[in-house]
Amino acid sequence: MTIPIFYAISDDFTKYAAVSLHSLVKHTNPQKDYTICFLCQDLSQQHQKDLLELGSNNVHVEFFTISDEIVAPIENRSENYLRGEFFTMSIFYRLFIPDLFPQYDKAIYIDSDTILNDDIAKLYKTELGNNLLGACMDSSIQYVPEMITYIKKDLALDPKTYINSGMLVLNCKAFRDEGFTDHFMNLLTKYHFDCIATDQDYLNEICDKRVLHLNLKWDAMPNENTVPLPNPSLIHYNLFFKPWHFTGIQYEQYFWTNAKETKFYAELKAGLDNYTNEEREEDRHKLDHMLAKSDTIAKQPNNWAKIKEQGPVTL
Repeated sequence: MTIPIFYAISDDFTKYAAVSLHSLVKHTNPQKDYTICFLCQDLSQQHQKDLLELGSNNVHVEFFTISDEIVAPIENRSENYLRGEFFTMSIFYRLFIPDLFPQYDKAIYIDSDTILNDDIAKLYKTELGNNLLGACMDSSIQYVPEMITYIKKDLALDPKTYINSGMLVLNCKAFRDEGFTDHFMNLLTKYHFDCIATDQDYLNEICDKRVLHLNLKWDAMPNENTVPLPNPSLIHYNLFFKPWHFTGIQYEQYFWTNAKETKFYAELKAGLDNYTNEEREEDRHKLDHMLAKSDTIAKQPNNWAKIKEQGPVTL
């Protein structure tokens, strides 16, 4: 039996994904078998080679090209524009994993801006029961008043149970049996929901009350308002404050320790050294731009909260 782990990347994110993959491979159990699949649309042959080289005897690296047909209903939608300014279409790939890989009843998805400090097989052992997925509370937004208001008022969800989609243990069988993808597409085309975190908001809404909340050590995110976890199993450099663009980021030492062990270290270090203060200032304001969208969403007739007043939208 293999343990299936998925990443979703665009070509320009390869070097960060390579550091994540290196950290994952480093902590695998040699007695277990792992299959790492990169979901992509534009990954160059050289970057595929770079990632393949990071595999091992028991860690098999594969690639799956997401067709234009799969994402056609999502692309070029005005509701996705703001998030699209900062994120690529690859954020949506995770939603299609259960249908695209019917051989797996359970799988793990992780973002590429992550570092593993523990064997991901331990995460895979999670018993999901009737839950659609296992994930961690989004700790990165708990001290952002605008985001808390958005989750409460516009999504009609509890911020303390609102999950981050950068690490998911997927109950693929339940997703297929209950028609998750069809439900997602129907909601997308019927209501044209405007969201701050499009893919993440849909997952929170559709899977509401069907989420197994996992220990925060499996999705530890830099946060200026809290002390770092002492032994994080998975670190997720969420949103805009990346250690390859900023210094003094919480958990940055884990990234650079692993980066130094890859062929991309010099490129990553040069990227940090050459990143300008103007670019950093722009990054600091990107979250503000995203949060500003909540004022518009609150006034729309088809926001999640208003539609939910008419009846449930969950599976």
